[in-house]
Amino acid sequence: FHNDGNTILSIGALTRWLAEQAEGLGVEIFPGFAAAEVLYDAQGRVKGVATGNMGLGKDGEPTDNFQLGMELHAKYTVFAEGARGHLGKQVIARFNLDAGKDPQSYGIGIKEVWDIDPSKHHPGLVVHSAGWPLDGHTYGGSFLYHAEDNKVAVGFVVGLDYKNPWLSPFEEFQRFKTHPKIRPWFEGGQRVAYGARVITAGGILSLPKTVFPGGALIGCEAGYLNASRIKGTHAAIKTGMLCADAAVEALAAGRFQDELEAYPKAFEQSWLYTELQASKNFKQWFKKGQAVGALMTGIEQWLLPKIGFKAPPWTLHRPAADHTYLLPADQCPKIDYPKPDGQLTFDRLSSVFLSNTNHEENQPAHLTLKDAAVPVALNLARFAGPEQRYCPAGVYEFVQAADGSDRLQINAQNCVHCKTCDIKDPSQNIVWVTPEGGGGPNYAGM
Repeated sequence: FHNDGNTILSIGALTRWLAEQAEGLGVEIFPGFAAAEVLYDAQGRVKGVATGNMGLGKDGEPTDNFQLGMELHAKYTVFAEGARGHLGKQVIARFNLDAGKDPQSYGIGIKEVWDIDPSKHHPGLVVHSAGWPLDGHTYGGSFLYHAEDNKVAVGFVVGLDYKNPWLSPFEEFQRFKTHPKIRPWFEGGQRVAYGARVITAGGILSLPKTVFPGGALIGCEAGYLNASRIKGTHAAIKTGMLCADAAVEALAAGRFQDELEAYPKAFEQSWLYTELQASKNFKQWFKKGQAVGALMTGIEQWLLPKIGFKAPPWTLHRPAADHTYLLPADQCPKIDYPKPDGQLTFDRLSSVFLSNTNHEENQPAHLTLKDAAVPVALNLARFAGPEQRYCPAGVYEFVQAADGSDRLQINAQNCVHCKTCDIKDPSQNIVWVTPEGGGGPNYAGM
């Protein structure tokens, strides 16, 4: 997995720079406007998107600041919302794009940026780990990148197919930083940024059909990330290029709103297809234990290429979606996490503050429940309220009502748009929808 000769930089800074290049070429960018709805024509083809309405009150009724959303029509609409995209999820379901594929798998990645002691800083250094402090059958691992200006980005990924409802990915990350090989990097330093986002981990076996009448899925919206390398930016760029080539060819031929069949065909001829085929079994092996995962990853991605195999001749399939793995709380050991010290380890609310997340408070909650009774009747009763622990932003908490009964309180203004709740909720009762445009985290330097 050595990957030498590259530059470590902020993806936020990169995309801001790319935006400037795109605008210089005449591309129109609409910051502050979120695509909230997929638009279809009379034949059922995607014809564009609509941005969300602005200025709605908590009751869903227009306020004095109401502004109607805009319809944006296109000959082809490319969806690139990242993992578990709100609109992409709908498109996949409408066109049955994941038929015959393994269920998608996800991990929650939690990340901090630190200013560290200059004497400890080594620009370009990359450190990865697997496992600890997770148990041997819970998938996860870390990354640590030394960037410029004494900055270090550190993060931890936990597979969302974990079984123990007492587990907290946020607290596991805080514990990770106390490891004797990790703690010294941050002693004397200062944490300056925090964020969280799910990543796809199903690889090519979970990749849906990526084209449909009027549009396409690219990047992590489709699930091109290589989980064995915790890398997806290169795949997002490559699939964006392949899709653009297909669209340009179609437009030149006078076509519109059909399927860009040249895009998936080009992917199958690309280096990215070869890379993802080689890592197709990665997570399935690690679910059999860290020792098995390490051994088989070495065989499949180091030994087999040396003897002429581009991909493993065997395939391990994944049978179920992440939310189905959670066991009842009374069947699992309770995990007691230490209190944060405020220097190396921290609580959720101080972390969310560093994410610069912000939502207009007088708007309908963008974290919705299909059935308001389920959180208490099922999640709290059977699973001890796992949403209190899997959310890395303190959005969900169970509180007592005046009559002594329990109720779920949703602090939607804390949300960092990681999408964990939309994935891990055991009854799939929580649905993340698009908040008012411009709302969410503002990741400076992330």
